[in-house]
Amino acid sequence: MPSPLTSEQPRPTAAAGAPETGKPPADGRDPFFDNVKYLAIVLVAVGHAWEPLPPGRLVEAAYTFIYTFHMPVFILIAGYFSRNFELRPDRVWKLVTSLLVPYILFEMLYTLFERAADKPDFPLSMLEPYWLLWFLPALFFWRLSTPVWQAVRFPVLVSLAVAALATVSPAADGSLQIQRMLQFLPFYVLGLRMRPEHFAFVRSTWVRVVSVPVFVAGMLLAYWMVPRTSTSLFFRKNSAQEMSIAEWTGPMTTLLLFLAALVLGACFLAWVPRGRSWMTTLGTCTLYGYLLHGFVVRSLKYDGFYEDPFFDTTLGTVAVTLGAIAVITLLCTPPVRRLLRPLLEPRMTWARQKPPAARAS
Repeated sequence: MPSPLTSEQPRPTAAAGAPETGKPPADGRDPFFDNVKYLAIVLVAVGHAWEPLPPGRLVEAAYTFIYTFHMPVFILIAGYFSRNFELRPDRVWKLVTSLLVPYILFEMLYTLFERAADKPDFPLSMLEPYWLLWFLPALFFWRLSTPVWQAVRFPVLVSLAVAALATVSPAADGSLQIQRMLQFLPFYVLGLRMRPEHFAFVRSTWVRVVSVPVFVAGMLLAYWMVPRTSTSLFFRKNSAQEMSIAEWTGPMTTLLLFLAALVLGACFLAWVPRGRSWMTTLGTCTLYGYLLHGFVVRSLKYDGFYEDPFFDTTLGTVAVTLGAIAVITLLCTPPVRRLLRPLLEPRMTWARQKPPAARAS
């Protein structure tokens, strides 16, 4: 099954994929999910573009606010489209070519980039994902674990317990960002349990109306929290011990962040356009924007772009935000996909072992 970054979708039912007319889309795709992917990748790019900005309470509050729900939404959609995943050779091979191969390729490319741009001794390590690449191996292992969550009782509660225990386990802070993988796991498992009617519910008019004051309250709460808590909590990549906080706060923070992500994520989904629009096509190419925009952000950072005093102003923050939206939009266009598809979506039939029957013949 596809990742939330790729263009594939299973054919929706009338309930899942029907636009306002109640008829399923002619091409078998629900534009709503492509729109979700595009808007979510925009938030990812904006958050990364804000990272090098000079410290400021308002920017950090907005940064904390979107980090509460933008990756959970991505991961929940990934789980939703993995409901029918089976451990068949063809499905596993698809995971290898769509997730592991791009991960290995971009680990090497980003390592070469870092060595050329700023750090000549930057190490190459496939067990230490570079910055934004952690999501690819995480999604690979989440997908492989799908049969487990389809078999166990109360899977969401069990995954929450696993995530909570991870926060008090410093050993999970090691290779492949296992800590982050486990703490985000409940959103994937929840996605496995989602049904078309759940998305129909969050797209209802009354949820859209209620989401406005909820979003405002969330932003105000984030502004209040900035000087009182660490933003690193929202990255979900370190144990309580690593962050030098009380051990008991780890599980509690896991539960609170899970609930906050559900509420804000539902509010975000309520305002995503349902029908086909200019952003629908862009939503089919988000893998490219996700993997490529890091080169742009880090290049600007290393070139001293953010050191200009202009970017310490509100207008400078707005300029960075609009620039990030423009860049990620460009990187998600079909021409970029056509150019780089052999690298990011390789078939690699030459490397795949033939089925037993074919080998025997």
